Amino acid sequence: MNDALSTPYDEAHVAPGVAREHYEGLLGTIARADLTGLRDAAARRIAELGATFGTGHDAGAFLIDPVPRLIAGAEWDALAAGLDQRVRALNQFVVDSYGPRAIVEAGVVDAAIIDGAEGYEPALRGRLPPGAVPVAIAGLDVVRDPAGTFRVLEDNCRAPSGFAYAVALREVTQAVLPVAGPPCREIAGPARELITGVLRDAAPDGVQEPFVVVLTDGPCNLAHWEHARLAGLAGAALLRPGDLERRGHRLHARLPDGRVPRVDVLYRRCDEDRLRDSDGRPTFLAELLADPWTRGTLGLVNGLGTGVADDKLVHASVEAMIGFYLGEEPLLGSVATFDLGRPEALREVLDDLEAFVVKPRGGCGGNGIVVCGHAEPHDLAALRATLRKTPGGFVAQRTVILSSSPTLVDPGCLAPRHVDLRPFTFSGRGWTRTLPGGLTRVAMAEGALVVNSSRDGAAKDTWVLQ
Repeated sequence: MNDALSTPYDEAHVAPGVAREHYEGLLGTIARADLTGLRDAAARRIAELGATFGTGHDAGAFLIDPVPRLIAGAEWDALAAGLDQRVRALNQFVVDSYGPRAIVEAGVVDAAIIDGAEGYEPALRGRLPPGAVPVAIAGLDVVRDPAGTFRVLEDNCRAPSGFAYAVALREVTQAVLPVAGPPCREIAGPARELITGVLRDAAPDGVQEPFVVVLTDGPCNLAHWEHARLAGLAGAALLRPGDLERRGHRLHARLPDGRVPRVDVLYRRCDEDRLRDSDGRPTFLAELLADPWTRGTLGLVNGLGTGVADDKLVHASVEAMIGFYLGEEPLLGSVATFDLGRPEALREVLDDLEAFVVKPRGGCGGNGIVVCGHAEPHDLAALRATLRKTPGGFVAQRTVILSSSPTLVDPGCLAPRHVDLRPFTFSGRGWTRTLPGGLTRVAMAEGALVVNSSRDGAAKDTWVLQ
């Protein structure tokens, strides 16, 4: 492989030992710090916040790296503009997919791609409430390639996790690592403003002070701590499905104090996101939420059926969507995606399999992803057999060598580790805005490229400089 394509972009250095200008202050502070003490202080602080990731007895402290990632202000502004543009197009695509399908009529996206998406809900065709913003909160996964260019790796439009963790990371990092130098943009205030804004805008017409619920599975959910934190940020009630009941065309909540108020807005954070289970029976989401939402008596964040925009084959068409719906050139590119249901694409991928990452069209959390260049020979052989048998269930992307960021690793030393970025983009009625920063996710194992917390990844604060 060409060295220029295989050498990761170094977030902090322009050359070995030569810091990027906006990193000089941070690296100077780190050089003078007791790294073991810094790591221990961060661990204590995150424990004091109660931040955990996992379930039951396996729930542990959210794994963090206290050395923040820095992004220059002008660079961030360009990235945020691209994210805002992309999410506006994705919102229009979701509405169109369940409506007239103008993008299909124009020949830009095949109907089979929409109908074959794991997250597409046929029962919602023609039933989305008018004026609703289906993807109120998006958490797109962004990588920086070896040339230093930001690209979108995946689109997450159902119920993306992480933004409360991003706020907590800022609290921890600023408490344990005071850094002299250019100030970074605030995150806590904008986070509260944006979450309350999307919830307010999701309320049914005429509702001035909506009663809001954050719906959780409870402690069995990996990110239950975040659900509770979000409910606090939003001034909402944190409830489980069993705490809700439908009365006619309206949803009501049964509160611990005996009250049964009408629910005006519900923020979905439970793992279930389908209207029918694997046996074809209605899920609790269908029974509780579908009728009130489609009739306009209940606002949802995010709407039902938004999983159609998460499909990894749909991802391949987002840049074309921007041109079709917005009449604009894309400001932010995608990592190219191969449709393995096309014989020519399948042949190209199988001929050079170790150069690709293969993913199921559906799913999340890194599940089912194979970084072929790191796979064992017997796993590659099994993957080849699977792709030949059921190619349409998978997509492939050429392996992107993720950028590296200085990371605190045992035994108390800095080393480069691969990172991606999950920024959070919020949309209400007539507006879209990206929270400054977001969650930088870190693959803690040397050379690893999978950064998900569910796959032993960690996270670090992201400072957008003024």
